[in-house]
Amino acid sequence: MNDQHLVEKPISSEPIFAGNFMKVMRDTVELPNGRHAFREYIKHSGAVAIFALDKDNNIVMERQYRTPVSQVMIEVPAGKIDAGEDYLTCGKRELLEETGYVSDKWDYLGEILPCIGYSTEKIVFYVARDVVFTEAKLDEGEFLEVYTQPLDELLTDAYNGKITDGKTLAGLLLLNGYLAKNK
Repeated sequence: MNDQHLVEKPISSEPIFAGNFMKVMRDTVELPNGRHAFREYIKHSGAVAIFALDKDNNIVMERQYRTPVSQVMIEVPAGKIDAGEDYLTCGKRELLEETGYVSDKWDYLGEILPCIGYSTEKIVFYVARDVVFTEAKLDEGEFLEVYTQPLDELLTDAYNGKITDGKTLAGLLLLNGYLAKNK
């Protein structure tokens, strides 16, 4: 399929804010009709989300306060990629740091672009099987609660609106497909 009639051509790009976590960019683009427009978006290094399954196939989950929405959220463990880090290394590091769990059995589940209207973020999902608890190594200033839950209860919580985090909901779809194929 030829999509050229939809493509916006970049003219210029400038950072308008740079923080520790992200950059905000303002691009000038040429629209398909020849006019110019501005596009503002967040430049994000990417992240990894991990569905960690214990020997009974319970899933390791987190509860964590999130300032932008002013509430405690139920989430799958996840974290931002450090400079020069690959996705799997990030996943292993984040799972250990946040939850204290480790695994030698990792499979790729898929990836999402969660906020295509205003961010370059890509989240890559993995499943870590037969996880074993060691010791959490939380970052300074990081506070969260870790627990395990069976998949059927987790899906019920998602359907009932108890889980509203986008990456967790999207990841559950990927995990469900993975588990159906790998019974």
